Amino acid sequence: MIRLFHGSNIKIDVPDLAHSKPFKDFGRGFYLSADKQQAWDIAFQKVSQTQTGKAEVSEFLFDETLMQSDELKVLCYPDYCEEWAQFVLTNRDKNAKHPIHDYDIVFGPIADDGVTYQLRRYEGGVISLSRLVEELKYAKGITFQYFFGTEKALSQLKKV
Repeated sequence: MIRLFHGSNIKIDVPDLAHSKPFKDFGRGFYLSADKQQAWDIAFQKVSQTQTGKAEVSEFLFDETLMQSDELKVLCYPDYCEEWAQFVLTNRDKNAKHPIHDYDIVFGPIADDGVTYQLRRYEGGVISLSRLVEELKYAKGITFQYFFGTEKALSQLKKV
């Protein structure tokens, strides 16, 4: 079992996809990190953006062996790459038909906060796809996120 953390401006006891925002790195879903400090950073950022609530980190257990089983449809990006950048680009495209994919779980790097600006530069032909990959790398070094995008996936999380 792995401990995963979700940072927000509210405590989450039961994840709810209805409250998830669209157009994120891997689409509309519930995002977690194995890095507790990263979750706290996201929680403080959320409070700053919304000016509501207080920074909260909710903790869950997940049997990560399920990521290699046939029970869940899983996509993994172990590093930054052009395929990952294209996937993020497509999920963030407000003109594309959503949802983009039907994965239960997606695991991969977090894109830097300047995603929207960089994506516009790529779409405008200002930078290449390989340059986009470099631009999207998280400034604090590679950090990963877990995306849970279906009720089936969420049912595998156990609140701590």
